[in-house]
Amino acid sequence: MKPVLTPKAAKELDAAAQARGIRAIDLMERAGVAVARACVDLCGGVYGRRAVVVAGKGNNGGDGFVAARHLARWGMRVSVVTLEQPSDLAAANASRLAEVDIRVLPISEGVVERELARADVAVDAIFGTGFRGMPEGAWASAIAAVNASAAPVVAVDIPSGVDGGSGAVDGDAVRAALTVTFGAAKTGVVLLPGAGYAGTVRVVDIGYPSELVRADAFLTESRDVAASLPSRAVDAHKREAVLLVVAGSRRMTGAPRLIAEAAARIGAGLVHVAAPTSALPAIQAEVTEATFLPLPETADGTIAASAVDTLMEAADRAHAMALGPGLTRGNETAAVVREIVAASPIPLVVDADGLNAFSGDAGALAERRALAVLTPHAGEFSRMTGVKARDLENDRLGHVRALAATTGAVSVLKGSRTVIAEPDGQVRINLTGSPVLATAGSGDVLAGMIGGLLACGVEPLDAASSAAYLHGLAGMLGGRGAVAGDLARLIPDAIAQVEVDA
Repeated sequence: MKPVLTPKAAKELDAAAQARGIRAIDLMERAGVAVARACVDLCGGVYGRRAVVVAGKGNNGGDGFVAARHLARWGMRVSVVTLEQPSDLAAANASRLAEVDIRVLPISEGVVERELARADVAVDAIFGTGFRGMPEGAWASAIAAVNASAAPVVAVDIPSGVDGGSGAVDGDAVRAALTVTFGAAKTGVVLLPGAGYAGTVRVVDIGYPSELVRADAFLTESRDVAASLPSRAVDAHKREAVLLVVAGSRRMTGAPRLIAEAAARIGAGLVHVAAPTSALPAIQAEVTEATFLPLPETADGTIAASAVDTLMEAADRAHAMALGPGLTRGNETAAVVREIVAASPIPLVVDADGLNAFSGDAGALAERRALAVLTPHAGEFSRMTGVKARDLENDRLGHVRALAATTGAVSVLKGSRTVIAEPDGQVRINLTGSPVLATAGSGDVLAGMIGGLLACGVEPLDAASSAAYLHGLAGMLGGRGAVAGDLARLIPDAIAQVEVDA
């Protein structure tokens, strides 16, 4: 897994490196050289090229000053626009611009636009990863001018205007072609919407000792997934990995089918589908590999309270449970869900209406015997916790960590850049996926994949992060027009791709 640093962790890394005897001025020098090289790459060389550096007052601006000096030495024409008097460390590098006869222009009306009109590349060195809030005044005008320019932009560490911790953009932010970040990726360029402003993200080594890079957020990679996938003995049999699926209702028969197929394709030896009696004929018509358990039902064709004992007996013969999709939100069925979650003797993945049964009462999910994985999308998350959707998107990491801590369960906040959190605060971020996943039933497939891995004995965090990665990869392989059923059928292809890439 690749580490991802919050602004706080990045600041602590700087301090730890300096305590080890690595000078801040040397770190800045290496960072600036890396930015300069990125500019040359974007321009395809230095001959006849012109760069404009737009610099703020902090270390980000200092990195820009170093980049300007090296670009000029390599033969590129360079000008620098400063938005404020630089701080001490940055000022030391600003003073060296005279060595290479670079024009340094203080901000004034029209100066950024005028310089950028002749530029082949622009360097965004305005704000660093510690920025939060909305750019104002000269800073906002500079960002607007950079975005209006035709010149491709190299952002230093993070595009200015992006919140370095959450990736939120409150107002405007620089749209970069390439972001050069130091030591490790930053959460602000990994999470959306910030990732959409960063362009290609290039992580460069500027001399931080690897043992000092301490993170509690990580990017899942193909080799992590390959290592977590279960291997089966040559004499394995189907009942070594049994998943009990509790899903569906008379009006919603598709969810059990999708869960069952996904679970089987990711490795479950046997899938046992429990659903209301009147729903089973439609489910059985589409699912050929599973076994089935008819359940007592309400007048509306949902699971009745009298089904609890039957389900608990079935759980004793399974290794994991997938609970929730298609159950509907009726009071009687919701009460069944809450009782099953509390009493289940086997690990379970709780999704969709399984989560809706805990609307306004997320803490009750902690009152259970078994390990669990929760898989809310934004709406379900909001119903459980009361967190408004906008606030959730502005701090996905913080809110999913809070849910995991409150419930004591691995929590998967679905969406573009799915985030998976453990109760101890460790987070894994998934980068695979495509708009194909924004289709009905996609979440059912993910629940089946997680449930299948749990049934195979995979630990909840690994089951959730590996399933999310493969689910996203299946979406990428599916292409335009793919639907949830296609995702399930593409799971073997996604696994094969992971094994090749690992």
